[in-house]
Amino acid sequence: MLCHMNYLFHLYLSGEDPEILTGNFMGDFVKGRLGDIYPPRLTTGIQLHRSIDSFAQSHPVFTRSRLRLGKEFGLYRGILVDLYYDHFLAANWYAWNNEPLQHYLDRTRRVVEGNRRFLPERLQGLLPVIFEEMIPSYLSTDGVGSALQRMSRRITRDNPLAGGGEELVRHYDDLKVDFLDFLPEVRAYAAGFLLHSPITSP
Repeated sequence: MLCHMNYLFHLYLSGEDPEILTGNFMGDFVKGRLGDIYPPRLTTGIQLHRSIDSFAQSHPVFTRSRLRLGKEFGLYRGILVDLYYDHFLAANWYAWNNEPLQHYLDRTRRVVEGNRRFLPERLQGLLPVIFEEMIPSYLSTDGVGSALQRMSRRITRDNPLAGGGEELVRHYDDLKVDFLDFLPEVRAYAAGFLLHSPITSP
Protein backbone atom coordinates (compact mmCIF):
# COMPACT_ATOMS: atom_id res chain seq x y z
CA MET A 1 0.00 0.00 0.00
CA LEU A 2 1.42 3.38 -1.05
CA CYS A 3 0.16 6.08 1.28
CA HIS A 4 0.09 9.72 0.47
CA MET A 5 2.89 11.62 2.16
CA ASN A 6 1.27 14.93 3.17
CA TYR A 7 1.36 14.29 6.91
CA LEU A 8 2.08 17.91 7.83
CA PHE A 9 -0.86 19.14 5.78
CA HIS A 10 -3.31 16.87 7.58
CA LEU A 11 -1.89 17.70 11.00
CA TYR A 12 -2.18 21.41 10.24
CA LEU A 13 -5.83 21.12 9.13
CA SER A 14 -6.89 19.15 12.23
CA GLY A 15 -7.16 21.94 14.76
CA GLU A 16 -6.23 21.30 18.38
CA ASP A 17 -8.50 18.42 19.41
CA PRO A 18 -6.14 15.49 20.23
CA GLU A 19 -8.41 12.70 18.98
CA ILE A 20 -9.41 14.50 15.79
CA LEU A 21 -5.75 15.25 15.08
CA THR A 22 -4.82 11.61 15.63
CA GLY A 23 -7.62 10.37 13.38
CA ASN A 24 -6.70 12.77 10.60
CA PHE A 25 -3.04 11.81 10.89
CA MET A 26 -3.76 8.06 10.63
CA GLY A 27 -6.39 8.35 7.92
CA ASP A 28 -4.34 6.83 5.09
CA PHE A 29 -3.75 3.69 7.15
CA VAL A 30 -7.43 2.97 7.84
CA LYS A 31 -9.54 1.51 5.05
CA GLY A 32 -13.18 0.55 4.73
CA ARG A 33 -16.18 1.23 6.93
CA LEU A 34 -15.42 2.72 10.32
CA GLY A 35 -18.46 1.75 12.37
CA ASP A 36 -17.75 2.03 16.08
CA ILE A 37 -14.19 0.65 15.99
CA TYR A 38 -12.74 3.93 17.28
CA PRO A 39 -13.90 6.60 19.74
CA PRO A 40 -16.30 9.11 18.11
CA ARG A 41 -13.90 12.06 17.88
CA LEU A 42 -11.11 9.91 16.47
CA THR A 43 -13.57 8.58 13.89
CA THR A 44 -14.42 12.18 13.01
CA GLY A 45 -10.71 12.79 12.42
CA ILE A 46 -10.51 9.86 10.00
CA GLN A 47 -13.62 11.16 8.22
CA LEU A 48 -12.02 14.60 8.05
CA HIS A 49 -8.93 13.07 6.43
CA ARG A 50 -11.03 11.31 3.79
CA SER A 51 -13.07 14.43 3.19
CA ILE A 52 -9.95 16.60 2.73
CA ASP A 53 -8.54 14.07 0.25
CA SER A 54 -11.79 14.09 -1.74
CA PHE A 55 -11.90 17.88 -1.68
CA ALA A 56 -8.32 18.08 -2.97
CA GLN A 57 -8.76 15.48 -5.70
CA SER A 58 -11.72 17.33 -7.18
CA HIS A 59 -10.42 20.87 -6.67
CA PRO A 60 -9.44 22.77 -9.84
CA VAL A 61 -6.26 24.18 -8.29
CA PHE A 62 -5.03 20.76 -7.19
CA THR A 63 -5.87 19.46 -10.66
CA ARG A 64 -3.94 22.38 -12.17
CA SER A 65 -0.89 21.35 -10.14
CA ARG A 66 -1.21 17.72 -11.23
CA LEU A 67 -1.40 18.70 -14.88
CA ARG A 68 1.76 20.78 -14.62
CA LEU A 69 3.77 17.59 -14.06
CA GLY A 70 5.13 15.46 -16.87
CA LYS A 71 2.87 12.75 -18.26
CA GLU A 72 5.50 10.17 -17.37
CA PHE A 73 4.47 10.54 -13.72
CA GLY A 74 0.98 9.27 -14.57
CA LEU A 75 -1.10 8.25 -11.57
CA TYR A 76 1.72 9.29 -9.22
CA ARG A 77 1.12 12.96 -9.98
CA GLY A 78 -1.42 13.33 -7.17
CA ILE A 79 1.01 11.84 -4.64
CA LEU A 80 3.72 14.22 -5.85
CA VAL A 81 1.45 17.25 -5.50
CA ASP A 82 0.57 16.14 -1.96
CA LEU A 83 4.25 16.06 -1.10
CA TYR A 84 5.00 19.34 -2.87
CA TYR A 85 2.25 21.08 -0.93
CA ASP A 86 3.70 19.72 2.32
CA HIS A 87 7.02 21.24 1.24
CA PHE A 88 5.49 24.66 0.65
CA LEU A 89 3.69 24.49 4.00
CA ALA A 90 6.88 23.51 5.83
CA ALA A 91 9.15 25.95 4.00
CA ASN A 92 6.81 28.89 4.65
CA TRP A 93 5.56 27.71 8.03
CA TYR A 94 5.73 31.10 9.76
CA ALA A 95 3.26 32.52 7.27
CA TRP A 96 0.62 30.16 8.69
CA ASN A 97 1.60 29.44 12.28
CA ASN A 98 3.45 31.38 14.99
CA GLU A 99 4.69 28.22 16.70
CA PRO A 100 8.14 27.10 15.50
CA LEU A 101 7.81 24.09 13.23
CA GLN A 102 9.99 21.81 15.37
CA HIS A 103 7.99 22.72 18.48
CA TYR A 104 4.79 21.99 16.56
CA LEU A 105 6.09 18.61 15.42
CA ASP A 106 7.23 17.70 18.92
CA ARG A 107 3.87 18.68 20.38
CA THR A 108 1.72 16.92 17.78
CA ARG A 109 3.88 13.82 18.04
CA ARG A 110 3.17 13.71 21.78
CA VAL A 111 -0.54 13.95 20.97
CA VAL A 112 -0.35 11.08 18.48
CA GLU A 113 1.79 8.98 20.84
CA GLY A 114 -0.82 9.58 23.53
CA ASN A 115 -3.33 7.78 21.30
CA ARG A 116 -0.86 5.13 20.21
CA ARG A 117 -3.17 2.26 21.19
CA PHE A 118 -5.52 3.27 18.36
CA LEU A 119 -2.86 3.52 15.64
CA PRO A 120 -2.54 0.74 13.07
CA GLU A 121 0.56 -1.33 13.83
CA ARG A 122 2.32 -0.30 10.64
CA LEU A 123 1.89 3.37 11.48
CA GLN A 124 3.17 2.87 15.04
CA GLY A 125 6.47 1.70 13.61
CA LEU A 126 6.68 4.67 11.24
CA LEU A 127 6.21 7.45 13.81
CA PRO A 128 9.94 8.12 14.34
CA VAL A 129 10.54 8.16 10.58
CA ILE A 130 7.62 10.51 9.90
CA PHE A 131 8.37 13.03 12.64
CA GLU A 132 12.17 12.87 12.72
CA GLU A 133 13.05 12.30 9.07
CA MET A 134 10.25 12.72 6.58
CA ILE A 135 8.51 15.95 7.60
CA PRO A 136 11.79 17.76 8.47
CA SER A 137 13.18 16.74 5.06
CA TYR A 138 10.31 18.57 3.34
CA LEU A 139 11.84 21.92 4.29
CA SER A 140 14.09 21.88 1.21
CA THR A 141 13.77 20.78 -2.40
CA ASP A 142 16.80 18.52 -1.91
CA GLY A 143 15.06 16.90 1.03
CA VAL A 144 11.93 16.33 -1.05
CA GLY A 145 14.04 14.78 -3.80
CA SER A 146 15.76 12.44 -1.35
CA ALA A 147 12.45 11.41 0.21
CA LEU A 148 11.05 10.57 -3.22
CA GLN A 149 14.13 8.56 -4.17
CA ARG A 150 13.77 6.51 -1.00
CA MET A 151 10.08 6.03 -1.66
CA SER A 152 10.77 4.95 -5.22
CA ARG A 153 13.17 2.24 -4.03
CA ARG A 154 10.62 0.87 -1.56
CA ILE A 155 8.07 0.23 -4.32
CA THR A 156 8.65 -3.12 -5.97
CA ARG A 157 7.26 -2.16 -9.39
CA ASP A 158 8.92 0.32 -11.72
CA ASN A 159 7.91 3.90 -10.94
CA PRO A 160 8.98 7.45 -11.82
CA LEU A 161 9.07 8.90 -8.29
CA ALA A 162 12.87 9.24 -8.15
CA GLY A 163 12.54 12.12 -10.63
CA GLY A 164 9.98 13.96 -8.51
CA GLY A 165 12.50 16.27 -6.87
CA GLU A 166 13.69 17.59 -10.22
CA GLU A 167 10.08 18.04 -11.31
CA LEU A 168 9.40 20.19 -8.24
CA VAL A 169 12.35 22.44 -9.07
CA ARG A 170 11.26 22.64 -12.72
CA HIS A 171 7.77 23.93 -11.86
CA TYR A 172 8.56 25.50 -8.49
CA ASP A 173 7.13 29.00 -8.93
CA ASP A 174 3.91 27.84 -10.58
CA LEU A 175 3.33 25.12 -8.00
CA LYS A 176 3.89 27.60 -5.19
CA VAL A 177 1.23 29.88 -6.69
CA ASP A 178 -1.14 26.89 -6.80
CA PHE A 179 -0.40 26.08 -3.17
CA LEU A 180 -1.06 29.66 -2.07
CA ASP A 181 -4.38 29.57 -3.92
CA PHE A 182 -5.34 26.20 -2.49
CA LEU A 183 -4.41 26.48 1.17
CA PRO A 184 -6.99 29.10 2.26
CA GLU A 185 -9.75 27.13 0.54
CA VAL A 186 -8.91 23.74 2.03
CA ARG A 187 -8.40 25.37 5.43
CA ALA A 188 -11.88 26.89 5.26
CA TYR A 189 -13.28 23.57 4.06
CA ALA A 190 -11.74 21.63 6.96
CA ALA A 191 -12.96 24.21 9.48
CA GLY A 192 -16.47 23.99 8.03
CA PHE A 193 -16.40 20.20 8.14
CA LEU A 194 -15.54 20.26 11.85
CA LEU A 195 -18.02 23.03 12.61
CA HIS A 196 -20.88 20.99 11.15
CA SER A 197 -19.80 17.59 12.44
CA PRO A 198 -22.27 16.17 15.02
CA ILE A 199 -19.32 15.39 17.30
CA THR A 200 -17.78 18.85 17.26
CA SER A 201 -20.78 21.12 16.74
CA PRO A 202 -21.62 23.45 19.66
